Amino acid sequence: MVGTVEQKLAEQGIKLHEAPSPVANYVPFVRTGNLLFVSGQVCFDPAGTLIAKGKLGADVSIEQGAAAARGCAVNLLAQVKAALGDLDKVVRVVRLGGFINSAPDFLDGPKVLNGASDLMVAAFGDKGRHARTTVGVASLPADAAVEVEAVFEVA
Repeated sequence: MVGTVEQKLAEQGIKLHEAPSPVANYVPFVRTGNLLFVSGQVCFDPAGTLIAKGKLGADVSIEQGAAAARGCAVNLLAQVKAALGDLDKVVRVVRLGGFINSAPDFLDGPKVLNGASDLMVAAFGDKGRHARTTVGVASLPADAAVEVEAVFEVA
């Protein structure tokens, strides 16, 4: 049975896929008490293809970057479902941390990360509103345009 949050996602055309496997020596998530920490998710689509590759402000537009951030958020939610079995067990999205593969003069990282933030609010309503950090970086794995990590309060 699909929960309320997954129904909201389905209404937006989003079906959760199998959570991506780690590509190095780390685990995809750690739960301690009522907090679930989800490792950074790059902007791979369900087929394993990057949604956007390259640098914001050079090769990648803000709109493409926001779509990539949204893809990262979908991957985060796939990890949450793998950890909890049901997205309805999320009490609150606590924090998102976004890493934007940026040209040196690119200053619109927050606009890019809105792609992830908007999805969290669409999925969880007020429980999806969160603290956030956006950092421009020189490179990301596989030349991904965006990577996002998250902390969730869970039941």
